[in-house]
Amino acid sequence: MSEIQESNSIIVTKSYSFAIDVVMLYKKLVEKNEFILSKQLLRCGTSIGANVNEAISAESKKDFVHKLGIALKEARETVYWLKLLKDSNYLIQDAFEMNISKCSELIKILSSIILTTKQRYSMN
Repeated sequence: MSEIQESNSIIVTKSYSFAIDVVMLYKKLVEKNEFILSKQLLRCGTSIGANVNEAISAESKKDFVHKLGIALKEARETVYWLKLLKDSNYLIQDAFEMNISKCSELIKILSSIILTTKQRYSMN
């Protein structure tokens, strides 16, 4: 049912790679004794890929769009936590820029897939 093919999908690959980056960043933040914001980042940053994988097994096009919509919301939340970590001096500029760039790319890809799917199947 899914528009995404698990083995060769850019969104699957990039969301998984980003999840790994988030886990590594979480470990570094915990070493700095930052436990609350880092846990929030870990939760939403890894949830993007999990929801993309859920979309692969969607029961319908509507379910597919819904699950990718959740992934998109999680990506936007991840941006929030990254900004908060940077502005509270837990995250250096280089780490922030690398992660925000990757997350912004995921947002663009997810938005595009959702829009294309809605247009293709006349969904609102």
